[in-house]
Amino acid sequence: MGGVLVGFSIIGFVILVGYIVERFRIAGSGAGIVLNRMAFFVATPALLFTVLSHADPGLLFSTFLLTVLSTIVAGVVLYLVVARIFFRLPVAETVLGAGSATYVNANNIGLPVAIYVLGSATYVAPVLLLQLLVIAPIILAILDVSTSGRISFGSILTQPLRNPMIIASVAGIVVAILGIEVPVPVLAPLELIGGAAIPMVLMSFGMSLHGQRLLKKGTGRKQVVVATVIKVAVMPVIAYLLGRFVFDLGSAELFAVVAVSALPTAQNIFNFSARYNRAIIVTRDTVLLATVASIPALLVIAALLA
Repeated sequence: MGGVLVGFSIIGFVILVGYIVERFRIAGSGAGIVLNRMAFFVATPALLFTVLSHADPGLLFSTFLLTVLSTIVAGVVLYLVVARIFFRLPVAETVLGAGSATYVNANNIGLPVAIYVLGSATYVAPVLLLQLLVIAPIILAILDVSTSGRISFGSILTQPLRNPMIIASVAGIVVAILGIEVPVPVLAPLELIGGAAIPMVLMSFGMSLHGQRLLKKGTGRKQVVVATVIKVAVMPVIAYLLGRFVFDLGSAELFAVVAVSALPTAQNIFNFSARYNRAIIVTRDTVLLATVASIPALLVIAALLA
């Protein structure tokens, strides 16, 4: 438990530094965006490649990932039922709400939690691939149809090929499966660059928190609360029940799958929302509220299962 608390302390401190940097404009206007782009296009792909190239390929096709997928499906169904009964929103808003309730932040928060709390990024990397390769295209396809009445298969199918994290992850998986030994002159620079990914994404996230206001009247507060409760409280319970009683996970994997399920809503959902100009405030507030609420949730999970 002490090691887990140290891990969360490290994460929280770096986020706080990012917030302070933005609060006092130390890095100037737009620095958070630049830092985020550097992390997204350069540092995080390097980290994912170096981690996955040494990973056990069995974890990528395991009951662990099946448990995560089953938990996501259960969370989506639960949100759709609640939305159908109480909200009755258009398709686009409903899909974005369901995504807000289930799409985990496997990058900005997930990777630091995996490394410092779970002890290995290999628990988060398969989830990242699942979301980027399967779940995100489904969400985008539904949004395309519901907002324009047509679907751009080309854009959806080629999206993974334009995402550097997917390219790096797939390359790392291929290296691991084939047992290829990456030469040190190639691997060492990638490890050095990848080492900057975690502090960069945490600081940029802390910078993004400055100036945010939550749950303003008339902005879909009920949807935000429902999505946040499902994301932070209900999904970890579902993951625990499935992991222990259905898929019979070991203690380490059970802790990992519950912790991953408690991760906050990914900023990708807000990006999708902004792209289609639907439910922007709801997704933004859910991302922020779920992020704040996930900290005590993860501490409780660590106290019970670590």
